[in-house]
Amino acid sequence: MTFDEILEALDEGYVQISGRSGNKIVRKYRCTSGARRGRIVAKPGTCSAPKNVGSSVNIKKAKRKKGRQMGIKSARTKRATKTTKRLGKLNVHSRSRLKPRKKTSRRK
Repeated sequence: MTFDEILEALDEGYVQISGRSGNKIVRKYRCTSGARRGRIVAKPGTCSAPKNVGSSVNIKKAKRKKGRQMGIKSARTKRATKTTKRLGKLNVHSRSRLKPRKKTSRRK
């Protein structure tokens, strides 16, 4: 990806990254603006698509019911699988483009 393509993608509201689908590494996109800012999606068109209210209500219900179990399982997967560890190294550059670190000023 060239520098011009990166700038164009930022204008459009997404950055190309690597993601996991099962145990395979696939191309995914991280939304950089709008209601889905920071979310990883399969297609860049999803970043600007209108929200599906019914779906979000169902997800909230599921999280209320099984949120703790979902968190424990996803944390185990992110900790243990080789694919996820490989992804962490692949996506270092895209995280810094999305949200640059803030410099802290120390008061004396």
